[in-house]
Amino acid sequence: MTRALFNRDTAISVGFFLLLGLAWEYGVRWSGVQAYLLPPPSAILAELWRSRGPILAQSLVTMTEVFWGFIIAVVLGVPIAALIYFSRTAKRTVYPLFVALQSIPKIGLAPLIVVWFGYGLTSKLIMAFLFAFFPIIISTLGGLASTPAHLEEHFRALRATPLQTFWRLRLPAALPSFLDGCKVAMPLAVIGAVVGEFVGSKDGLGNLILTASGSGHTTLTFAALFAVTVLSLLLFYGVAYWERFIWWRAA
Repeated sequence: MTRALFNRDTAISVGFFLLLGLAWEYGVRWSGVQAYLLPPPSAILAELWRSRGPILAQSLVTMTEVFWGFIIAVVLGVPIAALIYFSRTAKRTVYPLFVALQSIPKIGLAPLIVVWFGYGLTSKLIMAFLFAFFPIIISTLGGLASTPAHLEEHFRALRATPLQTFWRLRLPAALPSFLDGCKVAMPLAVIGAVVGEFVGSKDGLGNLILTASGSGHTTLTFAALFAVTVLSLLLFYGVAYWERFIWWRAA
């Protein structure tokens, strides 16, 4: 039943995107729009194949930046969320600080980060981290707060220590919300890395997009944008894949 549902859902999704592609293809051809303004999907796919080497190489650069920025966001975000949840002082000081930092436009910070950390991997990693960090904190906080009250009472009746309650109850209960936050944070991390590459870099898909658009190579620009989209989807579904192993999540 699950396999049949999966196949049906997949077929519907693929069919929908095929229809969109056909509408784009023939809409461009029939309207007479020039390819340098809006290339048809067939030209973009041909460019993807023709430039597959450079696009793959730049995709690996961007994926490395996204991966490490996301990992650092998780490693720092979860403990900070736990600190904010358990400490009233942190809730009154650290949490408002992160909310204020979240309100700062990251695109405005990108030039400063490039100046401070250079054109290499570090500045793009930091940009990916900044975009992913806040959703991780918010989702983890929400998960910790959603711990069932009756289970807390049960642990208190068993005289469990606060640390035992955290590891055996609160953390598992927060994991589904945490993974939902990760699914939000991962595409944002891709955006952060690409923004960092726009501002200053020698490699990556963002640099490729900037170079192609600056030289008027619209088809290559769309091909690189398509690669960014595919990378985001792969990383998103990579995170979603791990939800299959959370047996306590409601169906």
